[in-house]
Amino acid sequence: MNLIQLVPITAKFEFLKHKAVTFTLSAILVIASLITMMVNGMNFGIDFTGGIAVEVEKSEKINVPNLRKLLKDMTPEIQSVGEGKTISIRLPIKEEAEQKQQLGELKTILGEGVQYRSVDMVGPKVGGELIEKGLYALLLSLLAIGFYIWIRFEMTFALGALTALFHDVILTLGLFSLTGLEFNLTAVAAILTIAGYSVNDTVVVYDRVRENLRKYRKKELGDLLNLSLNETFSRTILTSLTTFLAVIALAIFGGSVLGSFSYALLFGVIVGTYSSIYIAVPFLLRAKDLR
Repeated sequence: MNLIQLVPITAKFEFLKHKAVTFTLSAILVIASLITMMVNGMNFGIDFTGGIAVEVEKSEKINVPNLRKLLKDMTPEIQSVGEGKTISIRLPIKEEAEQKQQLGELKTILGEGVQYRSVDMVGPKVGGELIEKGLYALLLSLLAIGFYIWIRFEMTFALGALTALFHDVILTLGLFSLTGLEFNLTAVAAILTIAGYSVNDTVVVYDRVRENLRKYRKKELGDLLNLSLNETFSRTILTSLTTFLAVIALAIFGGSVLGSFSYALLFGVIVGTYSSIYIAVPFLLRAKDLR
């Protein structure tokens, strides 16, 4: 039985022909993302700024529009879960004393017959610590990835992979800043996932580059890199497409709670695939030219 072949196994695309254009485009996008973050900042969620997150359940369907009106002075974020008998309420209140007061008012408004499945109160100090720890986790993971590739391949490969990773992370952060998507702990998890996905794609291509370096010792490096990209292109596209379809389902059915995570992953799959082909591999050729 013959399967549908979306991409030729022996593709013959000239990936490196326009490397100057792709490097320039990526540099412009990275600079634009950094400027956007400096101008707009980030829309930090309750995880980082502090606030109250409550999940309640009733035996009957909860009237969310009416509840929104009753809580309008608290600027709530309310999401209905399942059949509408469970709701998630997030109140962006920073001061701990005010949090306790507002939580009491919230319980009064919700009334009797409400089961509190979870009540989380995050103070501004804890939120600040989470931002700091999130940044450390992100930087350490990127450095660990770079060290792994250095050990597995060599320094030039590690620098190429790190360049691609920083490219992906900065562009994703720029997306959050530009669109105003809430940046919370799930967003940090999404960025770490994107980094893992991107480096996995890069390592597959790097493995083929290393094999071809041993196989074609007299071949020009540019031709060898282009050959390696073509030999792995079918796998790259099919993997990216499969992941993209899975994340689309997550974005559609995951709701607003997983919004930051799923939208970031959708963007990350595209950017990660692009950087593996047009950043990580061409970097090896550029590094040779600079020697």
